[in-house]
Amino acid sequence: MYPYQYLLEFTTQVLIKMGFTYAHASESAKVFLAAELRGHSTHGVIRLGDYYKLWKAGRINVNPTIKIVHETPSTAVVDGDSTLGMIPAKYAMELAIQKANKVGTGWTVVKNSCNFGIAGYYAMMALEHNMIGITMTNASPLVAPTFSSEGMLGTNPIAVAIPAKTQPPFVADFATTPINRGKFTIAAKKGEKIGFGFAQDKEGNPTDDSSILEKGGTMLPLGGDREHGSHKGYCLGAIVDIFSGALSGANFGPFVPPMVAYLPLLEKSVGDGLGHFFGAMRVDAFRPATEFNDSMDEWISAFRNAKPAIGHEKVLIPGDLERESEARKKQEGIILIPQVITDLQKIAYTFELKFE
Repeated sequence: MYPYQYLLEFTTQVLIKMGFTYAHASESAKVFLAAELRGHSTHGVIRLGDYYKLWKAGRINVNPTIKIVHETPSTAVVDGDSTLGMIPAKYAMELAIQKANKVGTGWTVVKNSCNFGIAGYYAMMALEHNMIGITMTNASPLVAPTFSSEGMLGTNPIAVAIPAKTQPPFVADFATTPINRGKFTIAAKKGEKIGFGFAQDKEGNPTDDSSILEKGGTMLPLGGDREHGSHKGYCLGAIVDIFSGALSGANFGPFVPPMVAYLPLLEKSVGDGLGHFFGAMRVDAFRPATEFNDSMDEWISAFRNAKPAIGHEKVLIPGDLERESEARKKQEGIILIPQVITDLQKIAYTFELKFE
């Protein structure tokens, strides 16, 4: 069991050793640890190993110049300068909020970036301003469209955070695949299978092999197969890809540069890096904020009080489990599996740091 502060400081020091400034390192570390707290360990410190390998391969810029390359009163395009996605993502979401404050809504996109951690972190930034926050990103092309055996899309998450009055906020944060890539990594480290319905081999045959992605296999869209609605998961992933990639000028589809070291960089590029999409909506741009917040309280209460199905204690609201996890882990600490501890110890040794 590791205290939050211990993991935060260690992650910050690793990023500083890579060459990032303290400001960039500490802000990025907060995103890693937000994932751990909220129960999304697949996007937590386990990802340090991925970034370390990308850094060694010279694929991450540790001295970025984040800049706006196109702008209108309500929109902007931000160049992430090939750095950690957390750095331009935070900048772009703050910019969207600033624009929303001025004109009602703000919309920004980022190109020339890389993986930015959990999408919900940025969407939730809008809650502090009583705004609705929206975040999307494309990712490594490891997901096969319905009827394909070829990786063309990423897990391409969507996050939406909506404020309420007395009720906790509504926070939806989900991949457009049944499980995210990190769960493959964790299962493989544990020597476990992933179950069927999540992946296929390179020929398109169903598989439960958790290491299949390293063998040329692909993930499946949300729904798993056509009978269970995989075409809808495919559509969701495609929308995120277009909003994040084609709209920003980043790479899209199969041209997104992989954020895992076991996949080589592609020869063809149709844009700059990978892309993100951010939105902030001021509630009073639509109706009085107090009225909306009251409506959200009523909405949440109605769903929370819905009759639970047999075998279930209650109906959950998106964000409930994450909020409970965050409160518990801040108090009790964060559990890391032995394989992740070993990986972090190896990274610590490389940088002459301690991780116990």
